[in-house]
Amino acid sequence: MIRLSELKLPLDHTEDALPVLICSTLKISADQLQGFSIYKRSYDARKQKLLLVYIVDVKLNSARLEAQLLDKFSTNSHIRPAPDMVYQLPVKLNEAPAIRPVVIGFGPCGIFAAMMLAQMGFKPIVIERGKPVRERTKDTWGLWRKRVLHTESNVQFGEGGAGTFSDGKLWSQIKDPRFLGRKVMTEFVKAGAPEEILLVSKPHIGTFRLVKVVENMREQIIAMGGEIRFEQRVSDFHIEDGHIRGLTIENFQDGKHYELRADHVVLALGHSSRDTFAKLHERGVYMEAKPFSVGFRIEHPQGLIDRARLGQHAGHPLLGAADYKLVHHAANGRSVYSFCMCPGGTVVAATSEENRVVTNGMSQYSRNERNANAGIVVGISPADYPGGPLAGIAFQRKLESNAFVMGGSTYEAPGQLVGDFIAGKPSTELGSVEPSYKPGVHLTDLAQALPEYAITAMREALPAFGKKIKGFDMHDAVLTGVETRTSSPLRITRGDNFQSLNVKGLYPAGEGASYAGGILSAGVDGIEVAEAVAKSLMEG
Repeated sequence: MIRLSELKLPLDHTEDALPVLICSTLKISADQLQGFSIYKRSYDARKQKLLLVYIVDVKLNSARLEAQLLDKFSTNSHIRPAPDMVYQLPVKLNEAPAIRPVVIGFGPCGIFAAMMLAQMGFKPIVIERGKPVRERTKDTWGLWRKRVLHTESNVQFGEGGAGTFSDGKLWSQIKDPRFLGRKVMTEFVKAGAPEEILLVSKPHIGTFRLVKVVENMREQIIAMGGEIRFEQRVSDFHIEDGHIRGLTIENFQDGKHYELRADHVVLALGHSSRDTFAKLHERGVYMEAKPFSVGFRIEHPQGLIDRARLGQHAGHPLLGAADYKLVHHAANGRSVYSFCMCPGGTVVAATSEENRVVTNGMSQYSRNERNANAGIVVGISPADYPGGPLAGIAFQRKLESNAFVMGGSTYEAPGQLVGDFIAGKPSTELGSVEPSYKPGVHLTDLAQALPEYAITAMREALPAFGKKIKGFDMHDAVLTGVETRTSSPLRITRGDNFQSLNVKGLYPAGEGASYAGGILSAGVDGIEVAEAVAKSLMEG
């Protein structure tokens, strides 16, 4: 097959326009085209007339003709052989090993690590401290609606991980020469995600659809011999002579502890398993502090973003709600950027610890809520929070506890109008933008919510962003604090074999170990770690 890229057509092109363009590009007749499939569809909005941009895989009715055309267009970077994107299992067992591999955490990374191990016949055991996704959803709504926090069942903990209560974005900038991202997307579609995620340039699922997808993936893992143990937390790690040999598990359902023999353990913890990080550090597992970012959530009317980004095409059903990505390098040396932008979404309460406030963003598949929201965050480094690998957690907790008090100590979040924030005066009443954060927003002065260097950088960045997106620095836009869990504040460092640098059989993975940054990259990392576990088990 032949892959063609950069095929551009008007937004409302006819159905036959794409095959006609394919034939004209390859200089072939229509009867020589056997068929084609769309690999990716995006849009180019840089000019007044918006264009759709396609990448397609083309099959001709003659293999010989395909070879001739590839030779003829060998210098054209937009006409190349179509790559083989079909994933092949590295091994398939008839019988699982006596000591089965263990996966800690059932977020995107843990799901795909367990899925791949199950597909290879290893029958993994998954330990998940939270609840199944539907029970977890009820608990999460308990905080949003009743201000009742369940510390083991919330936005951070439970089946599906933090990605369940997000926009369900399925794109990443990771290098992916093996097309493992395609494997992730294919498994999502198999579990009930819309097929269009395989072709749009910025696919997403949305929270409500993710719930059913996650449930279906769980059932697939169980059907292949895997086991998922909910409401159970790893409370200790047994390490002997530099090798993981077992785990102590606390069962929240009966309050008892038990021992689990384990020689191969995947740490798919997520970025908020602070007690587990502390226990790993106590047991001497190598880890190091790393940079992350802190800031606020910003909300605008979605229509403002649509008009600024799509112009006359705003509201077109094929384009949906517009997004954005912004960055500003401030005079004080700090970088300010948009993070986890959620078109047509809501700002959500995302704490997992009592008496702390954390914000995040979420969208449904429809993306039809009135506001757009995104994190506006400032990069920080270990130099800002010295004290070792766990110092970043202490830094986060300080900001989150302060936000809780600033919000009135009721799980309301402190908020401020953008115009007042830039001017340096407290907000006393809302304008045209109604904040979506539940349990609610308490207007105040956010200058005390973050370190001075972050506030200064953000006050400089917002007007700069207004020059890029008209209205971005509108007075009535709302800032809600604080956004602290952009990524893990530490890295559980691993070697080329995907194992901990100093504990054999321990496989740090996903966002919590700082080897992923979103659903897709976490899924890809889960696949690669599962392959490494399988390789080690087969060698053993």
